[in-house]
Amino acid sequence: MCLTRTPDHRIPPRLDESWGNERLSGAPGTGPSVLFDRPAESIASAQRAAPEFFGDLNLDQVVRAITSGFEQHAIKPFFHVPLQRVESVEYRHEVFRDLAEPALLDNIRRFAKRMRDVRSHRALSTKLHDRFHKEMWFLHAAEIYCDAVDELAIDLQRSQMKSRGLLSIRDHLAGHVADPDFVALRDEARGISDQMSRIRYGILIREASFTVRNLQDESDYSAEVEATFAKFKQGAPTDYRSQFNDAPEDMNHIEAKVLQLLARLNPEPFARLLAFCDRHAEFVDKIVATFDREIQFYLAYLTLLAMVERAGLQFCLPEVSDKSKQIHCREGFDLALALKHVGEQKPVVCNDFNLTDRQRIIVVSGPNQGGKTTFARMFGQLHYLASLGCPVPARQAKLYLADRIFTHFEQEEKVENLRGKLEDDLVRIRSILTRATRRSMVILNEIFTSTTIRDETFLSHNVMAKLADMDVLGVWVTFVDELSTFGPQTVSMVSTVLPDQPAVRTFKVERRTADGLAYAMAIAQKYGLTCRRVKERIKS
Repeated sequence: MCLTRTPDHRIPPRLDESWGNERLSGAPGTGPSVLFDRPAESIASAQRAAPEFFGDLNLDQVVRAITSGFEQHAIKPFFHVPLQRVESVEYRHEVFRDLAEPALLDNIRRFAKRMRDVRSHRALSTKLHDRFHKEMWFLHAAEIYCDAVDELAIDLQRSQMKSRGLLSIRDHLAGHVADPDFVALRDEARGISDQMSRIRYGILIREASFTVRNLQDESDYSAEVEATFAKFKQGAPTDYRSQFNDAPEDMNHIEAKVLQLLARLNPEPFARLLAFCDRHAEFVDKIVATFDREIQFYLAYLTLLAMVERAGLQFCLPEVSDKSKQIHCREGFDLALALKHVGEQKPVVCNDFNLTDRQRIIVVSGPNQGGKTTFARMFGQLHYLASLGCPVPARQAKLYLADRIFTHFEQEEKVENLRGKLEDDLVRIRSILTRATRRSMVILNEIFTSTTIRDETFLSHNVMAKLADMDVLGVWVTFVDELSTFGPQTVSMVSTVLPDQPAVRTFKVERRTADGLAYAMAIAQKYGLTCRRVKERIKS
């Protein structure tokens, strides 16, 4: 019998492997980072809650889909912290460009898988009762860690990567694997594991007792027995041997007793094992642990991106500026809606937009259920994902790096605030106008609809005047067509219908003058009031 298990023994996912309960999460801001060009900024992302506009833009759904399957790494806070500098965005773009190389991506995924095994083994070692059993799993964790770091250091040295983030990790690993402390950890772990694997023992069972002893140069008669009975063999025999439980649950009292007796028979390797675990209680390098967590940001996003791209949709790394507000997008789409449609095998409609010169606000009008709100969400999602330094759902894009995004979408009335719908709209829009700056982005969706068209027009013009004076970028979905001609700051876009079937939406939002005719025709057709239908009814 062999005492040790192989280091890559699979651990069921039911174990507690979360970063929050592990001792592997290195302190942020203490060394190289693949997420932050200024590592000290990573401290701000530790426990950041989702921005208030996430629900309006369906970004909560997007982030939930991205991080699904990556919960143990606690990476959601990274998606809640938009970057404030173009240099920080480009820093992440560099990493995404490097990870477009399949070989490098596979190498890093393999490293991440091994680090997951390290956490699994360590989590298990804290739950077991027998000390030797606990320390054996701890030893295996150290072996996996050393192998993972050694291999990643070699892989990164061979790679032609160019990103500052990954190059800094490569340089750190080169020094880490050459450090005498790491070399001692690796060699000692391998030495103890090898020594343990050479222990062979036998169990002599007599009635209700058993004896454990080390095997000496004793003959193995199994081959002779098999040869003797081979002539009687008829087909595959049934295996009646009892199997030891190789699952990672705690040992039963018999197994624990066998292990204790083996420790008495082989005191030297077991003493080395206990001393090793005491000396190396925190064997994971903090920068390696931080890298393992931060790289999941990229792996999770790329996993989702690959799934959506298989449906024929495209992502791109956008050009981002915090100065020029001349922006454009080609074949952009609402990522949250796309995830739903891809799962249901439905087509996804893409849209474009373009702002030049003094143009700042896109005024979207058209019939209900025509894709206006989806367009507004797409606009917000594109800019927010760009502020994370991620590829955006579009074929090509140039976007603005806003300091903050503000949204105003319809909400259910809340009895506890003792406000009516119109008053609530006014309070919310005042809050936005008070907090917004010239670098902010504002997305409004059908506000002031609870009042008369005259009052809605009056209030909307006043808000538009304020937005124009602040020079903010944004989208305004409205039925007040007059807003589209407010001034040189506004651009009119209209959700379209089929020319010969006005009631059928195309979900394409096109740049053209808002005249309300498509909406009027759709309503007339719905209620049988088109010229042709009226004439038919008169004749009858």
